[in-house]
Amino acid sequence: MPIRAATAADWPQIWPFWHRIVAAAETYGWDPDTSEEAARALWMSPAKRVYVAEDATGAVVGSAYLTANYGGPAVRVANAGFMVDPDRTGQGIGRALAEHVLAEARAQGYRSMVFNAVVETNPAVALWTSLGFTVVGTVPAAFDHPEHGPVGLHIMYRALDTT
Repeated sequence: MPIRAATAADWPQIWPFWHRIVAAAETYGWDPDTSEEAARALWMSPAKRVYVAEDATGAVVGSAYLTANYGGPAVRVANAGFMVDPDRTGQGIGRALAEHVLAEARAQGYRSMVFNAVVETNPAVALWTSLGFTVVGTVPAAFDHPEHGPVGLHIMYRALDTT
């Protein structure tokens, strides 16, 4: 599956699934009514390295970003976000993006990666665990899930072997 750096021209293919995922209010803590302009600024920020996964036809089917989680003396801790077109789940796109972003984080000198707010009911928790992430804490009842009510937000961590 081709994964490459995103360009501004990719946004029109990212926006439909970005909007669908955020509007569902099941996995991201962003406002479900986020405008396209605000979403683009959030996802495609110059502070982030953004990637896209393409299918065999060249259509964008997933996207991820990589950025520093902190600054200053803690700048070697990465953060990332991932979205896969909901119509394309179960095809290994999320795993491929995750493996790509982990490799990029290592190559850029990050020592570890932290996810600050993984909704505990998110099926991706199993993916992150399988890739070596651990839950280092959970903020109880921090996320109002539309189906499950108040659920916890996991803070997940993984060291990156940069040697």
